[in-house]
Amino acid sequence: MSNPLSPSQVETFKKEGYLLLKGMVAPAQRERLMAVTQDHLRRAVEPLEYEAEVGYEGAPASLEAEGGRTARRLRAAWQRHEAYREWAADPRLVAMLHQLFGEPACITLSHHNCVMTKHPTFGTATGWHRDIRYWSFPRNELISVWLALGTETPENGALKFIPGSHLLQLQPEQMDELDFLRPEVPANQPLFDQGVSPSLEPGDVVLFHSGLFHAAGRNDSDQVKCSAVFAYHGKSNAPVPGTRSAASEDIQLDA
Repeated sequence: MSNPLSPSQVETFKKEGYLLLKGMVAPAQRERLMAVTQDHLRRAVEPLEYEAEVGYEGAPASLEAEGGRTARRLRAAWQRHEAYREWAADPRLVAMLHQLFGEPACITLSHHNCVMTKHPTFGTATGWHRDIRYWSFPRNELISVWLALGTETPENGALKFIPGSHLLQLQPEQMDELDFLRPEVPANQPLFDQGVSPSLEPGDVVLFHSGLFHAAGRNDSDQVKCSAVFAYHGKSNAPVPGTRSAASEDIQLDA
């Protein structure tokens, strides 16, 4: 299991900035994760983040407004249930990350470490952005691991990627104050045109680079979409002390 990814898969990740692994998680494990997620959503098990707290366009104006208690994510997934820990530390996944980093992998509990939920009606879209925009590490070489707990398509707000965008050098005027790509800037239009939205089946996994531009639309279906998301870095790329990235524990996952 030391090199579970093929050379072509490694090259795809380096070139495109993401890698889709179809059916990586077995149905029994995926169903357990979904059952825990649905239970915690139903009981509103803290900590949660609500759409009203994020404040993206179209979100409820406050927690007291209609849809204000629509959950955007179940936070602290690693800490909240062993089912999430088992997946996040899965030996095959850890071996893949070791292979891509070229060194032992660590999971950061400061970022992602959640189950993203996108509800019909009140689940808002997310513009084109890079995760590294608010992460503080010496090198922009982290990997986010996205597990689809159900079907994900453009209709219900699936992820979109701009392949190869982790290698781009952009001008400051292409970004807004929150480091999102500005839709009105002409130089960004060719980038948007390159966007792809791979459909995911339950149990599919996507690995994507922390510098890759990605986005997601609204959920126009009648079902809640749920995805477990964790972030990893190489052992030598520890978070910068005193920053948000160093605020929670880092855990080395292989010897």
